[in-house]
Amino acid sequence: MSEFISILSQNLWLFSIISFIFSAVIGSFLNVVIHRFPVMLKREWQQECNQYLNEYHEKLIAPISEQLNNPIDDYPERYNLVVPASACPKCKTNIKPWHNLPIVGWLMLKGKCAACGTSISPRYPIIELLTGLAVALLAYHFGPGWEFIFATVLTFVLIALTGIDLDEMLLPDQLTLPLLWLGLLINLNGTFASPTDAMIGAAAGYLSLWSVFWAFKLLTGKEGMGYGDFKLLAVFGAWFGWQMLPLIILLSSLVGAIVGIGLIVTKKINKTNPIPFGPYIAAAGWIAMIWGSDITNWYLSTL
Repeated sequence: MSEFISILSQNLWLFSIISFIFSAVIGSFLNVVIHRFPVMLKREWQQECNQYLNEYHEKLIAPISEQLNNPIDDYPERYNLVVPASACPKCKTNIKPWHNLPIVGWLMLKGKCAACGTSISPRYPIIELLTGLAVALLAYHFGPGWEFIFATVLTFVLIALTGIDLDEMLLPDQLTLPLLWLGLLINLNGTFASPTDAMIGAAAGYLSLWSVFWAFKLLTGKEGMGYGDFKLLAVFGAWFGWQMLPLIILLSSLVGAIVGIGLIVTKKINKTNPIPFGPYIAAAGWIAMIWGSDITNWYLSTL
């Protein structure tokens, strides 16, 4: 095993290619997580509501279900990340294993269902390709080792969170909080930051956006962002220390402003439409993981 790792260390391109193939397969699973996990959460929330409502109040549940993007009644009773098998949403034909191959499967089908010809969103191969490329870059940057493994896990969850937030305006605690605790644990031996910097980073990441949230709400009476955004920034503070937080906030705000203005100018949204901020935090945090020190040093050298 040590000899194999040594070979990969000396041939980072080979390691990157292997990582790309493996991660593209995981990207296919992340598509399932992005689509199904919110439905699973909504079912769980409705079950919790049912526990507190008697038969007379059950009539209140129907309006709630109607407001969901994917009404939970449209899905089979047994519904999780594994069951049922992937199928066409229109004709319900199960997708054959070879059609589920990352990227290649979508190209083989020419972006259409093999049974009924319904268009398949290009988002599926895009996520698979993005996952593969991101982890391949991590492999080339870190090489084989614990840093690469932890960074890969972080990347997988960030991609899932980004997709869910874009679809549902939601950053589930079930994904953000484990990342937060994992970041603190892996930095007990200083993997990415010292334990002290990680703990301060987690607190500072959360409290910085929490303070902005309440200041904005007190001034305008409106909520400018969700609590999930606070937790996601706390995740990056826990993983990479408080020193990376200013860069992450700056990058995410800059990209978010550019994208938001672009959408308004092109009239794809209006000024009153909410825009998920989680994807910009995730992208900025991922960039800081690889190039954060270089960007900071470059900036300081220009002062």
